[in-house]
Parts: sequence; structure tokens; C-alpha cells
Amino acid sequence: MALIGRLFVIIFAFLAACLVAGMIVVGAVLFPEFSDLGAGPVDDGALNIIMGFGFIFISGFALVPAMVVAAVTEAFYVRSALTYAVGGGLVGLACYLSLIPFDPDTLRFEGIVRRHLEIMTGAGIVAGMVYWLIAGRNAGAWRQPPRPLRPPPPLPAQSPRPPSSSS
Repeated sequence: MALIGRLFVIIFAFLAACLVAGMIVVGAVLFPEFSDLGAGPVDDGALNIIMGFGFIFISGFALVPAMVVAAVTEAFYVRSALTYAVGGGLVGLACYLSLIPFDPDTLRFEGIVRRHLEIMTGAGIVAGMVYWLIAGRNAGAWRQPPRPLRPPPPLPAQSPRPPSSSS
């Protein structure tokens, strides 16, 4: 039963981390537009739609690598915040590199934009920290048996004894 509850916590933490990473990616990519004072105010409805697509984009690409990181950390009781930050950075890096064409002849990625690589890696690090705050601090705790209940305190010496059935 504890495993089922833990799976819900993991899914919720993954979705929250993807939401934060999507907001970071959209904000960082659109920052040049935000800094242009001549453009006028940004439409809130359009921004919400773009952030929704950013959430869907991040959660779709990050699902498999993030679940691998979550499975490893749950299996080995890893609860270090640094581990989740590094894992999130690697997941962000993997998401970005999965979109870049790879040339197998030269074993190089063609067309890497350094700023975009930094944005995705940074968003992954923040997403890893959000995941750690929600689910990572208690990784593997579902396997520990519940603590036994303490026995009740002894009765005082002058307390009435229960009636005995030997009459």
C-alpha cells in the first residue's frame, strides 16, 4: 500500500518539476522579447498558452530519463539534493541533445546553440531540486517497515486489579 502512495507522490513531483522547468524554458527563450520596451505589454492569455506548451514539451521529452533517475534513486535510497540537481541537469541536457541532429560519421552534434543548451540544463537542475523537495527527500522510505507501537505504561501500584475468573 505504501508503494502505491509513493507512486502518486513521484508522479506529482514529476509534474511539478516539469511545470517549473517549462516556465523557466519559456521565460528564458522569450526573455529577449520581454526586454524590448517598444513591444508593449505581453498578452497574459498567449503567455499562459505558451507556458502550457512548454510544460507539455518538457514532460514529454523528460519522462523516460526522469523516471530512470527516479527509479535509481528509489532503489538505492539516494536522498542527496546534489544527486537530484545533477540528475536533473543530465535530463535537461539529454532533452536538448535529443532535438539536435547527430552526425555519426564525425560523432558530433551539428548545430548546438550554447544558450539553448544552458537554458535546458539550468531548467533541468531547477526541476531536479523541485523534485527533491517534493519526493526525493524520502526516497526509498516506503520499503521501511512501520515502527512498532510502544507498549502502554504500567498501571500504578494502588490501582484496582481486574476481577479474576477463578472463584
